[in-house]
Amino acid sequence: MNRHDDSEEFDLEDRGPSRSQQRRDALAVFELAERLVSLSDTQLKKVPLDDALRAAVQHTRRITQHIARKREIQYLAKLLRRDEDAVDAIRAHLEIDRDAQRRENARFHRLEALRDRLIDDESALTEVIETYPEADRQQLRQLIRKARDERAAERPPAAYRELFKLLRGLDDAQLKANQADAGDESEDDEDGRD
Repeated sequence: MNRHDDSEEFDLEDRGPSRSQQRRDALAVFELAERLVSLSDTQLKKVPLDDALRAAVQHTRRITQHIARKREIQYLAKLLRRDEDAVDAIRAHLEIDRDAQRRENARFHRLEALRDRLIDDESALTEVIETYPEADRQQLRQLIRKARDERAAERPPAAYRELFKLLRGLDDAQLKANQADAGDESEDDEDGRD
């Protein structure tokens, strides 16, 4: 008779995470440390780090030799593993930052496609004017005409870029107006509940 069959001391729940799981967790923290080191200065300033971790990240960034840098990243990961709350906060911030970057990239792609349609298709101008009623029609037409001339003459695309800047400015203004309207509506909702 096997005496381990009836014993409850070998319950899998009591053992904690497996060594493989511990390695996967350590590797995930190592990748997080690598990502922290690769951030730009402005991005790093936004990340919620305590002074010791921020100093460790700055120190690691100064190291250029491959093996030494890897060793320092491993040390940074060790510091991060000591503070699970900090790791969770950093991951949450970087995920929010990544989502915001994706939305901004999608917005830029949409504006670039709109700019290309404006140059290629005459009817796209009415769509832009409907979408952005505050747009200066004369300036839009002038930039579209210049961009077409530049393309035909194979000159540098100055008006092409200027048209994108104008569309981005119009979209920025519309986003700010929409955010202000959303803020006003939420204040009105709160006032109505009182």
